[in-house]
Parts: sequence; structure tokens; C-alpha cells
Amino acid sequence: MQISLDALQSLIATAFENSKVAPDTAQIVAKALVRAEADGISSHGVARVPPYAEQAKCGKVDGFAKPTLDQPRPSVINVDSHIGFAFPAVELGLREGIKAAREAGMAAIGIAHSHHFGAAGHHVEDAADAGLVALAFSNTPSAIAPWGGSRALYGTNPIAFAWPRSDSAPMVIDLSVSTVARGKVTLAAKAGEPIPSDWAFDADGNPTTDAKAALAGSMAPLGGAGAGAKGAALALMIELLCGALTGSNFGYQGTSFFEPTGAPPSIGHMILLFDPAAFGGADSFGPRAEELFGEILAQDGARLPGDRRLKLRETAARDGVDIPDDLLDDIKSRAS
Repeated sequence: MQISLDALQSLIATAFENSKVAPDTAQIVAKALVRAEADGISSHGVARVPPYAEQAKCGKVDGFAKPTLDQPRPSVINVDSHIGFAFPAVELGLREGIKAAREAGMAAIGIAHSHHFGAAGHHVEDAADAGLVALAFSNTPSAIAPWGGSRALYGTNPIAFAWPRSDSAPMVIDLSVSTVARGKVTLAAKAGEPIPSDWAFDADGNPTTDAKAALAGSMAPLGGAGAGAKGAALALMIELLCGALTGSNFGYQGTSFFEPTGAPPSIGHMILLFDPAAFGGADSFGPRAEELFGEILAQDGARLPGDRRLKLRETAARDGVDIPDDLLDDIKSRAS
């Protein structure tokens, strides 16, 4: 069914309020999920409503938690999500982190004891809209085994980067250190569809096309089933940045973002902000970047990361988005 973004956000917010989520938090989370859906990131969009709602109802994520902030150094922002949703904590961290970056030239935002980070690219895009260069990382419940191992220890651990542009939307790169986001495998499992053989391994460490077997096994790190050592190393780096540095769980200590059972995931996020005005290229960073972008676009078939997302966003703002009937019916029942 086709539905407008405003109507969808209102419906989802009501569903969350009926699932033990504070009204202001419900609006923030609903906005984030609809934003992802509008950008074509369905694995991080409306499909997350049922698991989020179920986890809020059982207390695996605290829908009434209020994030708190501490600034021990001028350029260090620590936010504690208190087992609540990530999005209010990210909003708070970015608001204060942007101020700190403008004063100190750069800032680091560590977010602890949190939940699913959502579409990481949106967080860095918000910082780039404020004129800053931004990097973001998050660890997630275990899904990737160390290279050469068979037991999943690391999460799929997204990395996002955004570069501000004066005459257009920021250039955004958003990727996970697995070959694909685990959410895509989850959607395939629910639909009973096979997955490509280089996406994941079964519990015995063998490549599989069975999505359910993949969920019981591990994801292939970036580089695929045959060349993922670098992806696994990146996953380890992010585990240390987001787990050890923030005082949160490592991936193997966290629990599923999808199941309403177990302890809270309590994972961590890290966002790094840079004010271009503080660096040596302050007078030319914008034109210099556009020079590079121009060289990229001059090649037939080449495009900048995020171009497809912007086109989908424009279409969704005008026409709304198409949500599967069964999923929309589920959300409506939660909102009634």
C-alpha cells in the first residue's frame, strides 16, 4: 500500500506509544525509520517497527529512558543511552558535539549502553548539513567470525562518512563491514527467499544460500567469503572503538535487535566531527572536493555514493512509499 511519509510517521509513532514508548521518543524513532524507508533503506526502515515495539513492550529497550550527557574534555562528548533507543541519544550527542567541534576544531561523541543505530549515514548527514565533516561507527550483536575462525564475535558494524557541499546535499557513504547488512538476510528469511552464496556462512562455516541457515551461522565480512580478512579487521577496529572505548558491550556480548528475549543489547556508537575551518585546507576544501567529484562524474557510468538515495528521497516526499500490506496491517493493529 502506498502511504505518505507524514501519515506513516504518525501511525508508527502511535504504535510505539502503545508499546511502552514515551511520546517524544516515539516521534524521534518513527521519524528515523520513515527517513530510512524514504531513502530506500528498507532493512533499517519500517520493517524495524515490529521488533522495536516488541522489545519496548518487554523492556529489552527502555522506551522511557532519557539519555544523559557528560563533557569531560572540551572536544569529548559522552552520552549514556541508559538502555534506551539510539536516536534520542544521537540527537543529544550531535547537538552538543557540533558546538564542541566548532569551538575545538573537532569532537568525538561516544554513545554508550545503546540500541540499534539505524541508518548510520543519516547521523553523519545531519552533521554535514551543519557544515562539518563526519565519521560514524557502531558495533552490533555478533554476526561475523574473526578471519580464520567460525564463531561470530563481531557485529556487522556500520561505517558512515559525510562531506558537506555548498550547492547540493552532502556526499554520504554508508556501509557495513559485512558483505551486506544482516537486515537483508533477515528480510530474505522472512520471505523464504534464497540469498547469494557469498553473503554468509552456515553454523559449520560453509557458504550458504539459505537465509535461515545464515542467521544461525555468520555473515561474510567485507570482501566476501574468500577475501574477507580486511573486512574482519575493520570489524575488530569498530568493536574496540564502540565497545571498549565507550564502556559498552562487544558484539558477542550483545543480544539480537530482532528478538524480544534476552538482556538489552547495550552496544556503543562513536561519531567523529571535523570543522573544515580549523584545518589547513580551510580556504579551498569545498572547491577541492568538487574538483575530485567532477573527475569521478566525468567517467561514463560513475556516480557519487548516495545519488540513488537522494533520488528515492525526492520521489518518496512527493508520492509516499509502498509498504507491504502485512507489515502495514501489523503497524495499524499496534496503533489501534
